[in-house]
Amino acid sequence: MSEGDLKEQYVPRLRKIYKETISTQMKEKFNYSNPMQIPRLTKIVINMGIGQATTDAKLAEKAAADLTKIAGQKAKITRARKPISNFKLRKGLAIGCCVTLRGKRMYEFLDRLIVSAIPRIRDFRGFSSHGFDHQGNYNFGTTEQSIFPEIDIDRIERTQGMNITICTTAETDKEALELLTYFGFPFKK
Repeated sequence: MSEGDLKEQYVPRLRKIYKETISTQMKEKFNYSNPMQIPRLTKIVINMGIGQATTDAKLAEKAAADLTKIAGQKAKITRARKPISNFKLRKGLAIGCCVTLRGKRMYEFLDRLIVSAIPRIRDFRGFSSHGFDHQGNYNFGTTEQSIFPEIDIDRIERTQGMNITICTTAETDKEALELLTYFGFPFKK
């Protein structure tokens, strides 16, 4: 077997669980007539806004390096589109970084998030179910990048929060909530 064959055979754990159990549970619960109606994950977008990058340009590069370690994919540095004098912001200045995960990397990131990162959040009691945008997508934020085991806590100069958006094909928030609950996402009761 060649290395390319091994890459083709590998299926992330959550993707396998979705195909074997979650899709059938969703079909039974919501009475879908067509398998294409069953909600699924489309992408996960991770954003880091760096407000102090206007004074120190290296902050954006360090944040992008951290985000690259967390996501397993190279982060893109986002730049200001127009100048805003009240914020000392010039056009083209680095103000954040983002990464969009799809396919296998998306399922691997979600697995690491649920299994190892969320349990490391201090005083965590579950995410609010009010983070849905009425189109089946869920948004939430974390205050520290150190909850991810890929980040070396000793090398952190500045704690940085991030916004994570989980995009689904669900028509309603109820369907998206049910889908994420089946994946093991911790919501408040």
